[in-house]
Amino acid sequence: MSILRVIVAGDTFGSVWPELAARHGLELRLESATAAVSPNPNALPPLLVIAGREEAAESDIRTLRAAGLGAPVVIGSLPDHRLAVALLRFGAQEYFALPGDLDLLDSAIAALVDRSRSAADRIRLLDTTRAQYDFSEIIGRSAPVRAALERAARIIPHDKANVLITGETGTGKELVARAIHFKGPRATGPFVDINCAAIPGNLLESELFGYERGAFTDARGAKPGLFEAAHGGTLFLDEIAHLPVELQGKLLRAIDEKSIRRLGSLESRSIDVRIVAATHVVLERAVERDEFREDLYYRLSVIPIHLPPLRERGDDILLLSEHFLKRLSQQYDLPVPPVDQSINAALLGHAWPGNVRELRNALERALLLGDGGLYPSDLFPNRTVAIERRSGLLPFPASMDVIEREAARRMVLRFEGNKSAAAAALGISRSRLYRLLEEEDEEELSEDPEASPSPRAG
Repeated sequence: MSILRVIVAGDTFGSVWPELAARHGLELRLESATAAVSPNPNALPPLLVIAGREEAAESDIRTLRAAGLGAPVVIGSLPDHRLAVALLRFGAQEYFALPGDLDLLDSAIAALVDRSRSAADRIRLLDTTRAQYDFSEIIGRSAPVRAALERAARIIPHDKANVLITGETGTGKELVARAIHFKGPRATGPFVDINCAAIPGNLLESELFGYERGAFTDARGAKPGLFEAAHGGTLFLDEIAHLPVELQGKLLRAIDEKSIRRLGSLESRSIDVRIVAATHVVLERAVERDEFREDLYYRLSVIPIHLPPLRERGDDILLLSEHFLKRLSQQYDLPVPPVDQSINAALLGHAWPGNVRELRNALERALLLGDGGLYPSDLFPNRTVAIERRSGLLPFPASMDVIEREAARRMVLRFEGNKSAAAAALGISRSRLYRLLEEEDEEELSEDPEASPSPRAG
């Protein structure tokens, strides 16, 4: 419950305050005008009663503001215009003379309550958003992912530094960008995003920088651009490599001078934004091809963060799968399906060109079509799932024996020949791992018509 805080000397208008508090569902607190005051996050701006002590009004107002209570609503008994003007000059929010202005005071308190509730809603929304985009929500234990997230976490407090996030499509670049924003000092400011590849080049300039009325044929009114919309927050430039070369110089100027100029305007406008850019393109190569300005590349990549593709993240694939299956099952009110070794082998064996986004979509499809289970044919319905082998591709589906042998071989490769670690990761004994590897070697030998037994050492 919000608090109606009335700072008063004596019992002036004493019967008014309980009635106002009850009408608006507020807790009433009467405090002495001569006592020390301190801020209360649950309180509305204070009501300062100066009736009978108008000479102390300026001092009281300054005391309240200095204590962090904000601009008070001043209540008096003199309907004096000059007094009202003086009080506003001293720092009051409004002045009401009772009893004549009682209805106006009632309306003013109603407006304060509405603003307080809106502010509380915004805080709750911000808290929810912060939790949603927390780094802990980014699933992964592999070394490349942990290194990327640790670097991102270190630069959060430095909200003036530009960040460049690189990685293939679907690796989670926007998720990291939002986490940087919502965990940092700019969290209460706007997060404005634009996909530079999704907007034609001739429209992108006006989207970013805005325009004045008459700047071009259809400019019937002025419109601020995304730089202005992001003032005090973060501007996320996704697919920055697709920014036309002719706009790259203007972006560089905006970054360097911290100001922009709308199309058709002669006036520069100051901006305070953090730039976070992202791309799946290797910008160093784009610079070499003269497709991206070298100076802009260096200004954007003050803090470079690279997100690895899913195929290089090892067992993160299984962690992400478990996470998505739980979330999707809850979303569709379905039981979490069991995941057997054939599914894990299929997940680990797929190249995942679409990365995390493709993984989530595949699991969602398999969950909805699986009738309580998960089947490889539902995970990958439009292609032959290829498990990489030393020679050629192994079609899928395959027998359980083949899948187990392939999983054993791939796990040994992943742990760079450390068979103890590979066996532990597979959840089997070392002897079982050795048997699987021997069986695979024997199978490959039997399938090679030109293979001949190695001579025994005599």
